[in-house]
Amino acid sequence: MIIQICVGSSCCIKGSERLVEMFDQAIALSGRDKDITLAGSFCIGKCSPVGVTVQVNDDIHVGVTPEGFRDFWSQVVLPTLAKEDQM
Repeated sequence: MIIQICVGSSCCIKGSERLVEMFDQAIALSGRDKDITLAGSFCIGKCSPVGVTVQVNDDIHVGVTPEGFRDFWSQVVLPTLAKEDQM
């Protein structure tokens, strides 16, 4: 799995640095660091007035915030990992 977090100026202002830290910690705690590549990306092109743009594999998610990280992790990242495990 590849998770790309937009670190362009707009997303940086909206908390991308904090999200990078949160993803890094969650990946380490999950023990799936060999299964997940975390990367920064300049503008993904789907800016949102609220939150950061995050791409998980080919799926783009807009409006991800540090406050909504846990929900994003449990509703997007973990199901994607489970689907990949089944392949």
